[in-house]
Amino acid sequence: MLAAVRSATLLGVQGSPLTVEVHVTHNGLPAFHVVGLPDESCRESRDRIRAALLSSNLQWPNRRVTVNLAGPSQRKGGSGMDLAIAVALLAANNDLPSESIADLGFIGELGLDGTVRRVPGVAPMVAAMGDVRPVVPMDGYLEASAATKQDVRVVSTLTELVMALRGDAPWPDPQIDSAAADPPPLPDLADVRGQAMARLALEVAAAGGHHLLFVGPPGSGKTMLAQRLPGLLPRLDTTTSLEATMVYSAIGATLPPTGLIVMPPLCAPHHSSSMVSLVGGGTANLRPGQISLAHGGVLFLDELGEFSPRVLDALRQPLEEGVIRVARARQHATLPA
Repeated sequence: MLAAVRSATLLGVQGSPLTVEVHVTHNGLPAFHVVGLPDESCRESRDRIRAALLSSNLQWPNRRVTVNLAGPSQRKGGSGMDLAIAVALLAANNDLPSESIADLGFIGELGLDGTVRRVPGVAPMVAAMGDVRPVVPMDGYLEASAATKQDVRVVSTLTELVMALRGDAPWPDPQIDSAAADPPPLPDLADVRGQAMARLALEVAAAGGHHLLFVGPPGSGKTMLAQRLPGLLPRLDTTTSLEATMVYSAIGATLPPTGLIVMPPLCAPHHSSSMVSLVGGGTANLRPGQISLAHGGVLFLDELGEFSPRVLDALRQPLEEGVIRVARARQHATLPA
């Protein structure tokens, strides 16, 4: 039997849609193979899915199973496709009706006890799936809702998901913590006494979107003033807010109670930071760097003269274009900056 479900993978801060195809056959020795350029974490999904199925009192097919991650010709990484593979496996084994998964997309990691866990990048992966209805972990509801207009389904365990797909129980309701604390207020310029010229420079830079260089002796208030620059900036517009949310979702950061980042962020990397940590990149996964995490807000380079000249040189192109293009031999990504 053959079954296919929709899912997505993450590259940089952008999601890429893919189809998880599972074929179960009686021919050949029992085995479980994952093809379609999976990374090590994807290949390890076999053991997580098997334990999750058995812990949920579901049948593990003692047959030859082939999983194909059909999508763009790029390496698929992470454990976010566990849920999609498990659902497709159950459908191919006739444990789920195929019509129940026709218009759904699945994102989530499976625990050995059958729990469904949040993974980094829920928002961009949900956005990449298009017009299908996403099914995500319970704690990924807010960021998934921010990335799509579709009705988002949530589950906490594999058992809940199977019962909902079979029609034996309703879909679980999202659990939104209404008492979640609002983010702390940004440092206020009203805390600063004196410094009339520096305050004026700060206000002009905020109003015009200019870069700003403070020079002065230690203890004169340079850091204190720079930390209050985000408080002078307006709330992020809809487009920038969604872009910033995608960046923070991609690194697995905790998002505000609303699911969207609406206040300008402040990033202050240490002067010993490497080029990759500042501009983004890496080898297996092209992660966003500090300049992308500061998108829509402020990148504060304290002790600027202590940064490596090579690192500062790498900021020239992003400062001119507002994006940074990270390229590797096998893949490339465009990150907001």
